[in-house]
Amino acid sequence: MRIISGSYKGRKIIAPKHLPVRPTTDMAKEALFNILNNQYYFDDITVLDLFSGTGNISYEFASRGTEQITAVDNHYGCVQFINKTAEDFNMPIQAIKRDVFKFLEQYAKKHTIIFADPPYNFEVEQFATIPQLVFQNDLLDDDGWLIIEHSKHTDLSHLEHFSDARKYGGSVFSFFVRN
Repeated sequence: MRIISGSYKGRKIIAPKHLPVRPTTDMAKEALFNILNNQYYFDDITVLDLFSGTGNISYEFASRGTEQITAVDNHYGCVQFINKTAEDFNMPIQAIKRDVFKFLEQYAKKHTIIFADPPYNFEVEQFATIPQLVFQNDLLDDDGWLIIEHSKHTDLSHLEHFSDARKYGGSVFSFFVRN
C-alpha cells in the first residue's frame, strides 16, 4: 500500500501479513480523495476512520494535512500497527481498539468526515447500523459526510440519509448526509 498524495506521497507502508484486512485499492482511494478535495480543505476537517484496518485511509488524510484523525478497529494488531506507523511518520492519528458499534453507541464527538470500511461480507442490517448510530448520536458536523465502503454487490441506497454512491472496480463508496 502506498500514500498517493500530500506530504508523504509515494511512501510505501507494508502491513504485517497476519492482519485481517482488505485495504482500499489505490484507484478507489484516489477517486475518493478527488471527490473530497473538491469539497473540503483537509487541514480544516476532523476525521473518524471506522474499521480502520491498516490505517490506509487515515494515512492519506494525515498526508494531506488533516490534524485530527481517530482510527477505530477491534483488532489489536491493526491498532498497534496504526499507532506505530503514525509515530514513525509523525502523523496526528489516534488509534483506538474497540468494537465499532459499541464505540459509536458511546461516542459523542462530531467529525467532518466519518469513513467506514467494514467487512464486505456484512449483512445489509449490519451496514445499516452504521448510519443509524452516526445520525442518532449526532456525530457529523453540519456539512459532514459519512462514507461507507462496500462491495458492488451491496446496495445501501434505501437507507435513510443516503445521498450518492460511486463505484470503482469491485468497491462502492456510499455517501450519507444530513437531510
